Amino acid sequence: MVHVSRRSFSRSASVLVGGAVLQVACAPQNPEQSYEAVADRTWQSPPTMPAAGLDNSLELVRYATLAPSSHNTQCWRYRVGISDIDILPDLERRCPAVDPDDHHLIISLGCATENLVLAAQALGQRAYAVWDAGKEGVHIALEPQDHRESALFHAMTSRQNTRSAYDGQPLSAQELELLARAANADEVQLRLITDRPGIERVLEYTIAANTLQMADVAFTAELKHWIRFNGDDAVASRDGLFSRCTGNPEVPGWLGKAGFSLLFRPGPENDKIAAHIRSSAGIAVFAGARPDKAHWVAVGRSYQRFALQATALGIRSAMVNQAVEVTTVRADFATALGMAPQRPDLVVRFGRGKAMPRSLRRPVSAVVM
Repeated sequence: MVHVSRRSFSRSASVLVGGAVLQVACAPQNPEQSYEAVADRTWQSPPTMPAAGLDNSLELVRYATLAPSSHNTQCWRYRVGISDIDILPDLERRCPAVDPDDHHLIISLGCATENLVLAAQALGQRAYAVWDAGKEGVHIALEPQDHRESALFHAMTSRQNTRSAYDGQPLSAQELELLARAANADEVQLRLITDRPGIERVLEYTIAANTLQMADVAFTAELKHWIRFNGDDAVASRDGLFSRCTGNPEVPGWLGKAGFSLLFRPGPENDKIAAHIRSSAGIAVFAGARPDKAHWVAVGRSYQRFALQATALGIRSAMVNQAVEVTTVRADFATALGMAPQRPDLVVRFGRGKAMPRSLRRPVSAVVM
């Protein structure tokens, strides 16, 4: 899952063209379709009044789509009924270079599942979610229950992968306990690393894996495909990685694509990773009990609760998954963390920092079958 600092157009576009020219080139023509306006509509918090029938299920899907996904591909489809919903993989949105076994894709379905379950509670329904191997997706059965909102539900429209430096301050023992409790699941192991030697150990493996990825032509081509170099392109697609979400400037698409290969270099990107990880209060590593799709869904659900609880506490988080994405690094990484023979599934840094621009989502009509 891409939500990491190094996946960005990492040099100032002013190297190639003046800032004033870029602002004119990227300026939206219609204020209602500006990136900011579309983002505000995407992440709005409507009243939690239960809707009727199919409309209620479609509202649950809308909340599910606010979940994170690898490269913000939004790699899901929804088969919707009044009393049940299936969340299925959209294999046309795979990322085979960074995610050859669809590991991150399935975890993304788990994140969407947790959002839907929490939203169902707030809209007066109980949701039972199971991995359905026959459908190769998550089946969710719905039944009426009392309307019950939670802090995690209310955090859903504020959660983001905040790809910036944090303030470097530690969290309290109580905050760490709340994060661990939110993520708790029998089928998922969570390792919270808050000591500086441990964080440096994670950084070492992350840098090693990132360097290998950046030397992979298929990886860099896939990444560039999902970058949206300006707001107009991001609004047109409603997916991908918008440059300003990582603190980088907007540039015309043609310029971003032309300059990407010249400016996306291991040295500056590794320096950014080091600064981001060292500014964090800690690292969370998630590992499913077994390396199969049902447990990857469980990991996604566990992580999503962690991220939502962090948001509710005013804590930022972001993925730093390089060490679990590169197979030649992953086993040694697991051993170094004392997690072997389990496969580490997700690596997340967390701490306090300022919000970044929010990513976009495709409309419900685009993901419902």
